[in-house]
Amino acid sequence: MLVAFSISPTTADDTGSVSEAVAAAVRVVRESGLPNETNAMFTNIEGEWDEVMAVVKRAVDVVAAVSPRVGLVLKADIRPGFTGEMTAKVERVERALEQ
Repeated sequence: MLVAFSISPTTADDTGSVSEAVAAAVRVVRESGLPNETNAMFTNIEGEWDEVMAVVKRAVDVVAAVSPRVGLVLKADIRPGFTGEMTAKVERVERALEQ
C-alpha cells in the first residue's frame, strides 16, 4: 500500500505557520522505519495496510496534541503483491518520458 497524506492543524504560530506541528507528524513517519518521503504538499509512506494506518494515526495524534482540530487528506494506492512502488511508479514515468 502506498499512501499520500497531509495533516493540517487548525492553529498556527504568530506568522500563520504550521511547520512545527507538521514537523512533529513527519518525525513520527520517519521514525516508523517504513519507506517514506515528504514534499511540499504531502508525505508518502509505503507498507502494509495496518502498519501504514497506524503511523498515520500516530502522526494525527501528535498534531492533535497541539491543535484542537486536525484536518487529514489521504490518498491510497492499494495494489497487493507490489512493493517499492514509491520509486517504481516514478521510474516507469521517467522511462516513458525518455521515449
